[in-house]
Amino acid sequence: MSPVGRTERIAHTAASPEGENSTYVLPDRGVVVDPGPPGDASWEVLRSGLSAAGLPVERVETVVVTHWHADHAGLAPRLAAAADATLALHEADAPLVAAYAAERNLRLDRDARRLREWGVPDALVSALRDADEPSPMPDEYPVVTLTDGATVGGVEVVHAPGHTAGHVVLDAGDVLFLGDAVLPTYTPNVGGTDTRLTDALATYLDTLDRIRERAREADAQPVAFPGHGSSVELFDRIDAIRSHHTERVRTAVAELPDRDGDGVTPWAVARSLFGEMRGIHAKMGAGEAAAHLAFAADRGLAERVAVGPDRYVRGDARSFDGVDR
Repeated sequence: MSPVGRTERIAHTAASPEGENSTYVLPDRGVVVDPGPPGDASWEVLRSGLSAAGLPVERVETVVVTHWHADHAGLAPRLAAAADATLALHEADAPLVAAYAAERNLRLDRDARRLREWGVPDALVSALRDADEPSPMPDEYPVVTLTDGATVGGVEVVHAPGHTAGHVVLDAGDVLFLGDAVLPTYTPNVGGTDTRLTDALATYLDTLDRIRERAREADAQPVAFPGHGSSVELFDRIDAIRSHHTERVRTAVAELPDRDGDGVTPWAVARSLFGEMRGIHAKMGAGEAAAHLAFAADRGLAERVAVGPDRYVRGDARSFDGVDR
């Protein structure tokens, strides 16, 4: 992979629950990565940033989105249409942008089912659905679907699921565009951010391993650009995230009753771990707890004793050396 050349960053302030979003511009290749959240204000930030980077809208050739979330993909159809550019996503996430309206309804139904499986009260499930406002994205838009190992805009696509099913990292040799796979100040949510995934934590940990190995195999350590914030110390951050998940598994299991109990739901564990959760944080917290309990159950640390809603007790295993093992 040849060097990517100059890379410019455009910051979208307070664009999402995670805070500032990052759009990356590769002027020498006509590529824009993660155009940012929908809306006229963000569009003006994007247009101004592209001009300042030396790549005005009309010269954009390729728009690549690391994953389907609106804070990253929201402006992608608008930019692609204005530039007559290619819009590309991994095949697993592409439908959520290409057929936004239809997929939104499917997503809301799926999310509601998952939330009930996790023990979230019906009233809160309904409130979360009602609060999900449609994005000002087109109902449909043509996209090019990507697979692992494909090349788009001169960069290699690395499938990196966990945060979403079709999340990708873009490998430009000397630069990695991480999306939300690795973030500098907090851990990406797993479990609540894409309810299609049934083994979100294990999937995400495999992704971290893959990113680390690719970076180690590079001729020189690549610069790592995250989807929120401006830079990340890749190896140190991956180690910290893995340590975080080791501790999160332990604390989740510590909330479980012994085997002779009735079991507790992921929602109950989430409330013990995170306290009162409102809005989207209720979904994220419940999903996070569910992902860690499922991971623990696969390793004998927990046992699921009921479904619909799911309930867990402590498992037979009593030792846990961490998520690396």
